[in-house]
Amino acid sequence: MSYSYLFKYIIIGDTGVGKSCLLLQFTDKRFQPVHDLTIGVEFGARMINLEDKLVKLQIWDTAGQESFRSITRSYYRGAAGALLVYDITRRDTFQHLSRWLEEARQHSQSNMVIMLIGNKNDLEHRRAVTTEEGQAFADANGLIFMETSAKTAHNVETAFLKTAEQIHGKILSGEIDASNESHGIKVGLAASGQLPGMQSQQRGGCC
Repeated sequence: MSYSYLFKYIIIGDTGVGKSCLLLQFTDKRFQPVHDLTIGVEFGARMINLEDKLVKLQIWDTAGQESFRSITRSYYRGAAGALLVYDITRRDTFQHLSRWLEEARQHSQSNMVIMLIGNKNDLEHRRAVTTEEGQAFADANGLIFMETSAKTAHNVETAFLKTAEQIHGKILSGEIDASNESHGIKVGLAASGQLPGMQSQQRGGCC
């Protein structure tokens, strides 16, 4: 299927924060309560409708373990957007955000849009990081912020779409050169799309 743009995303954050579950909920609209640890990198894709244009999101889900960090770093290059995920019930995953953010900005192009996600907000009774703390970190670092639940699908769709909207806005403003594929964007054959609700999903392993 032809698309107007392809945007490359990377999902980063500590092990066990729900990165793979967020990807699965977005691409397949399902939740898998028991999920094997990601080994290296997994891949998912979905077509979305953005301002009457078909945009393909190509999403790379990375391993959070230190042993796979060198693989993860190579995927920062050529990403238009990043979802930086922490678990609202595990304060250590929030405390590690600065290190993840520093690494992302060091290895990515300067215009990459970063969405901060506090995942697992269905576990309110176990909350260890307040919404206000998440918002304050995002504001201090120029990030978009949202709390999600991969289990209930709360805000999952919105998080991926808002990131795409920000990328598209940077293209329209000229801040991102869409013809330069090193920015994580590929211009497709379709000038515009008029196919609301059309989706294409695929998922596979990659190491």
